[in-house]
Amino acid sequence: MKNTLTLCTLLVATPFVGAFAAARPNVIVVMADQWRASAFGYAGDPNVQTPNLDRLERESARFVNAVSGMPVCCPTRASFLTGQRALTHGVFLNDVPLSPDAATIAKTLKSAGYDTAVIGKWHVDGHGRSSFIPPERHQGFDYWKALECTHDYNGSFYYASNSPVKLKWEGYDALAQTRDAENYLRDHAKADKPFFLFLAWGPPHDPYQTAPEKYRALYAPEKFKLPPNVPTNMVADTRKMMAGYYAHCSALDDCLGELRATLEKAGLAKNTLLLFTSDHGDLLGSHGGRNKQQPYEESIRIPLLLHWPAGLGGQPRQLDALINSEDLMPTILGLCGTAIPKSVEGLDYSGHIRGGQNPSDSVTLISCAAPFGQWTRQRGGKEYRGIRTLRYTYTRDLAGPWLLFDDVRDPYQLTNLVGRAEFAKLQAELDATLKRKLAAAHDEFLPAADYIKKWGYQVDATGTAPYNN
Repeated sequence: MKNTLTLCTLLVATPFVGAFAAARPNVIVVMADQWRASAFGYAGDPNVQTPNLDRLERESARFVNAVSGMPVCCPTRASFLTGQRALTHGVFLNDVPLSPDAATIAKTLKSAGYDTAVIGKWHVDGHGRSSFIPPERHQGFDYWKALECTHDYNGSFYYASNSPVKLKWEGYDALAQTRDAENYLRDHAKADKPFFLFLAWGPPHDPYQTAPEKYRALYAPEKFKLPPNVPTNMVADTRKMMAGYYAHCSALDDCLGELRATLEKAGLAKNTLLLFTSDHGDLLGSHGGRNKQQPYEESIRIPLLLHWPAGLGGQPRQLDALINSEDLMPTILGLCGTAIPKSVEGLDYSGHIRGGQNPSDSVTLISCAAPFGQWTRQRGGKEYRGIRTLRYTYTRDLAGPWLLFDDVRDPYQLTNLVGRAEFAKLQAELDATLKRKLAAAHDEFLPAADYIKKWGYQVDATGTAPYNN
């Protein structure tokens, strides 16, 4: 059930009443690529060094159960931009286009008087990963320094504004992109209008061994403590992957620290809503897998920190609500006091962040509408639908019940409970809940080919949409 509390009601109900006297906040959304929820010092990872994000967490509202509902790049980014689920906006594969007519967060905030900016990775245009994206497909962003997609972090290009001339970021692209974001902040420090800045980094997505040397030197593979769900035959590879992955993480942590320092120096920190998140996680060898798409915790769980001193205070709070990808847009708009488009399907958690009721039923959907890319059918990929509750993860594939984990007693999801007699009642209850949620979402759970045909996408023999580099 969506939160129907009015702003006036929230002013009475929330303990943060005085905060609403503040002007509309500036908004910065920092989105990393493939950074799983567990890979932070504050989350208890003994391997990684993330002091700046650890500090941010100590000063923020943290959603400890944030979920990427379709854990792959383009679907999540399109859901963030539109507040819709993937089968509604149609971007359920990588490298297919989001409609230029979509009602996006940037268009909405722009119409509410915000300046809008995007820097870094875009990946919702679907016309080639290095192709020029004309302004009519910028989805409401005015300041534009972006490229559709690259993972060559030391040879990374972008297009600026409306020019078709390809430019190159200097050095490691996340560092250069962050510096550009800092320049944007300094330029807007005294502006009359608030701004919405979307800074989208490519790392820590693989290739893992490409962070600057100073960060790679921080990590020795042989010293890592691996989770128990990494199979023995993947231990050596996982240690190597983790060393590079965490090097990227530490580089981005420094970027975040520099960004916050600039906010402070520019006098913007108090009334800027800073949201840090990722599009999905990374298996990194857990369950014998790599990357994402699969319904395991390492794939679907993402970091989500919200920091806004003037509006939310600076005290740390942990929220266990199951916020999903499509919920980010309406939640940000709610915090900004901006009307939410009728096309939005996600829930507005702004009242809950301020101390009000959780607008959800503590169940959220996870899915793969069409396996592709690194998780093709040849590699075991398949369609699935599932739910994540505060305790359980339950999924079905087209053949029937597939996975059931007790995430409290079995946090590494080592024991699949599907088909066990002693859990038959629980499985039936979760199955009924899943079917109810799918019906409410108008998701018929059809084979991938049906959705590909409906949207007119061309895919290769592996189910992947071809793209030009």
